[in-house]
Amino acid sequence: MSSTTDTRLATRILFGLLIGAAAGIALNLAFAPAPGADADSTYRSCVWFADNVANPIGQVFLRLLFMVVVPLVFCSLVLGVAQLGGSNNLGRIGARAMTWFVCTTALAAALGLTLVNVFRPGDHMPDDKVAELKAQFMTDAAKRVEQGQTSTGFSVDTFVNMIPKNVVRAAATDSETLGVILFALLVGLAASRMPQARTRTFLDVLQTLYEICVTILGYAMKLAPFGVAGLIFSVALKLGMPVLAALGSYLAVAMSGLLLHLFVVLGALVAVVVGMSPLRFFSRCRGLMITAFSTSSSNATLPTSLKTATDEFGVPEPIAGFVLPLGATMNMNGTALFEGVAVLFLAQVAGVDLSLAQQIIVVALSVLTAIGAAGVPGGSLPLITIVLAQVGVEPGMLALILGVDRLVDMTRTVPNVLSDLVCSLWIAKREGATLRP
Repeated sequence: MSSTTDTRLATRILFGLLIGAAAGIALNLAFAPAPGADADSTYRSCVWFADNVANPIGQVFLRLLFMVVVPLVFCSLVLGVAQLGGSNNLGRIGARAMTWFVCTTALAAALGLTLVNVFRPGDHMPDDKVAELKAQFMTDAAKRVEQGQTSTGFSVDTFVNMIPKNVVRAAATDSETLGVILFALLVGLAASRMPQARTRTFLDVLQTLYEICVTILGYAMKLAPFGVAGLIFSVALKLGMPVLAALGSYLAVAMSGLLLHLFVVLGALVAVVVGMSPLRFFSRCRGLMITAFSTSSSNATLPTSLKTATDEFGVPEPIAGFVLPLGATMNMNGTALFEGVAVLFLAQVAGVDLSLAQQIIVVALSVLTAIGAAGVPGGSLPLITIVLAQVGVEPGMLALILGVDRLVDMTRTVPNVLSDLVCSLWIAKREGATLRP
């Protein structure tokens, strides 16, 4: 989709959020019964409409997102690992690029979780509303986690269970999707060790399937304005104003985390590992940042990234041509930070208390799923359901943050792209290239 189309869609999604939230809040304030009182016929009619019309529309939208999770993750990870293995640059440059990708993405996810733990935006929901949410969204998996029947900390079983006995069964079970990720990594590694002539057809099929999934994701996003309106209307009708207060707090924490990672963390890395003034670096990247923000797509920004790296900073074309396309697929700092913030926020809203070990799992899964995220607008939304299910939070609760995701999506694309650029500068310097002063 063009950036103009994306902007129009974002506007429609925002209007859907505002209309659904306003209608739900207004009806809640006008007709919701007092605690302990019986609901009148008008409120019961509103709830019937929410349960049988508005919410089902939203569920159709969510299911379209969930539908592409497994093939999208599998294809992206296999292609990414195979691309590294089959390249002549696998050695020194490939290892350095992957080290940068994993370390900066993990750092971003940890920053996001730290901010949510400090400011706890999900605690704005009163206890009675949390109980209603848990009754509405709690799944069997979440109940097992809450009752201690499922181990979510680090143990020997944690690592053993990462290897699925049946990968098809794992793909069909929300809580076992981690096994699919491991299987994809192994398939990609095995493919990278085989002659390219033997694996070319297989990888072409996966590339086609990946592009098909991205296209289906585009179809789902066209339904987003109606789905978001239906979902937020249903929640706002039943929960009232607290849901909007919590949503505003989430937005503030997510945006603050992304800006901190962009200007403080990446700025510090520019100064330390590249030896360049952060102010000079960001000044030269103004056009790139605007392009990334407006398109919300690492892939669409790639031509601008390549031009900025070579023309503005003097990165050799072979290095830029290898690192930046790979980073557009696998290096998603902002996406990992968003996933960490969103998962912990939704867990707080649902009253699911995540231990330190579980939060470490969230960081690890945020890194892996960020690598598997499509570099297109909204590409990370289906993948966050993997992380939610793994820690016992109903994936359907993603509905609470969908309405404001476009603004977060635009913002998280900027650190995604600039981390790729800083990586190319670092590698170029380590390879002995002379960068422009």
